[in-house]
Amino acid sequence: MSRIYGLSFVLIFASLSAFAQTATVAAKTPQETARAYTRQGDYNNAIVVLNGALQKDPQSLELQKDLSFNYYLGREYPKGLTIAKQLVERPDADVQSYQILAMLYKAVENTKECEKLYKAGIKRWPRSGVLYSEYGEMLWARQDYSAIKQWETGIHVDPGYSSNYYFAANYYYLTLDKVWAIIYGETFVNLESYSKRTAEMKDVLTESYKKLFAEGDMNKGQDVKNAFVSAWLNVMSKLSFTVKDGINAESLTVLRTKFIINWFNTYPSNYPLRLFDYQRQLLKEGMYDAYNQWIFGAAGNLPAFQAWSNAHSDEYNRFINFQKGRVFKLPEGQYYQTEPK
Repeated sequence: MSRIYGLSFVLIFASLSAFAQTATVAAKTPQETARAYTRQGDYNNAIVVLNGALQKDPQSLELQKDLSFNYYLGREYPKGLTIAKQLVERPDADVQSYQILAMLYKAVENTKECEKLYKAGIKRWPRSGVLYSEYGEMLWARQDYSAIKQWETGIHVDPGYSSNYYFAANYYYLTLDKVWAIIYGETFVNLESYSKRTAEMKDVLTESYKKLFAEGDMNKGQDVKNAFVSAWLNVMSKLSFTVKDGINAESLTVLRTKFIINWFNTYPSNYPLRLFDYQRQLLKEGMYDAYNQWIFGAAGNLPAFQAWSNAHSDEYNRFINFQKGRVFKLPEGQYYQTEPK
């Protein structure tokens, strides 16, 4: 699982740009003008405009964040660091201020200060999923496998932030663990349904199911002392006959349909989980086949998926429209992994 720090750039840039996208006034403010230059890749002009705006409003946190971010994009790291270091000392500093300074530290390969910064940021915002996610990314980049503790903590304290599921699922996929690669991977594709990472995660999910049944002993390498994992394996292990002819979208649909029915019959209220509730909802409303095709179809066999979606266009379009119109919101208190240390 190789990662670059481009993800942080995308997230921050999207956040900074959101202000300009929602502007309703006819005349652009200097900040909106600067962000237009930033989107065009003209960082020098953005810096010119921002410096001019700061002469009139020198204490503006948003202008200073934009300026330090443009210095980062323009590879003027020393100038960006000078501003960003001051930002995080401000009482009104926000999580984004820490993100920008972290990006600058990474750019100059100052991992020592970057780690100190993440720890300080997490102390200040102990429920910030994005800080745990990026701290984990930094640790993983230097092959420090304690990164998983950061991603798990992010899932625990901020269950609606998608990136921690993405990194954790990829991490577990590379280990002997199969259960959490599947649980976290499917949670991710519902939180972040239409990105490049979504397509990648669908492949991980498909291969994770193959690994699960290829092992022979499904319990091998699993944390069977964990009550949730033990329960999941108990239900899943009785359904291997559904995939005896191989793993594909059709066999996985049968497997997962029986799993959801048996799960709620066996553990109706032991382990409330939004993901399973959503699957049961889709099953009741006749959209579970389409949902499984959406996850596993193209990842497993693109021509077969295209044939299925053409033959079931009304069914598939109904699901896609339903999915795009809903918000997959995860409640707190549904964390069943071993408590992060």
